[in-house]
Amino acid sequence: MSPSPQTAPVTPGGRLRALLTQDRLITAPGVFDGLSAHLVARTGFNAAYLSGAGVSVAGFGLPDIGLLTQSEMTERARIVATALDGIPLIADADTGYGAPMNVTRTVREYEKAGVAALHLEDQTFPKKCGHLPDKELVTPEEFTDKLDAALQARTDDDLVIIARTDARGPLGIDEAIDRAGRYAAAGADILFVEAPQNAEEIEKIAASLDAPLLINMVQGGLTPDTAPDRLAALGFRIAIHPGALLAPYVLHGLEALRRMGGTMPEVTPGPQGLFELVGLREWSAIGERYRNHTKDGA
Repeated sequence: MSPSPQTAPVTPGGRLRALLTQDRLITAPGVFDGLSAHLVARTGFNAAYLSGAGVSVAGFGLPDIGLLTQSEMTERARIVATALDGIPLIADADTGYGAPMNVTRTVREYEKAGVAALHLEDQTFPKKCGHLPDKELVTPEEFTDKLDAALQARTDDDLVIIARTDARGPLGIDEAIDRAGRYAAAGADILFVEAPQNAEEIEKIAASLDAPLLINMVQGGLTPDTAPDRLAALGFRIAIHPGALLAPYVLHGLEALRRMGGTMPEVTPGPQGLFELVGLREWSAIGERYRNHTKDGA
């Protein structure tokens, strides 16, 4: 029986929380514009994921290394949420775009844009895609301050706040799990340990953390592709697939251009190759130039 109008969840966060009460994995394909959102809606999915990488690459022609602003992401979230027409949208909010006061504004703006959930990560600014090397982290204490600001900022208590840790790459899986546990204790609704590198690490995350879990299935990334049934059996509640539409779009686009006489670029496999198509090497060189200058002048 359908819930009555009086009891049906009326906010985006409420609709996502209702899905979370069901005993099955929520699969959220990555979206980045109005068209991709409509495709997800018209193919029967009950959630979608606003991919920061997707918006960077497809929306702005930029690699996912912290170049987008909060206002740019908020506007894209509004477009996508409108196109989804009630389907809950889980949104990438990077590091919150600054200090705790910036996180406060980010949460308020994302909520007004119509998202059901957002995730914040414990990287320094500028961040990097979770499946690129050489990530740097803030301290757990700095991140829990941001997390507290996010929890305090929401006006709808049903807005889902997801805490993401990128500690696996620089510090190892045990530190990543430890940080995630600290973020759960600080009040995060869902935990997101980014980029486990094998099946054993995926299982260890599930066994070690007593909280709802999200996992990121990046095509060609560091985390092995894992069947939805297996993820559900381990206890994961949400699987996001940020490249589900973007990767085929790029590959088929290149092939179409080749057939018209275009010359194919050399592309590194995985997410790095995608970002190289939109200037990763050039932007990274700029970052390193001024990073080294700052170190030399310190």
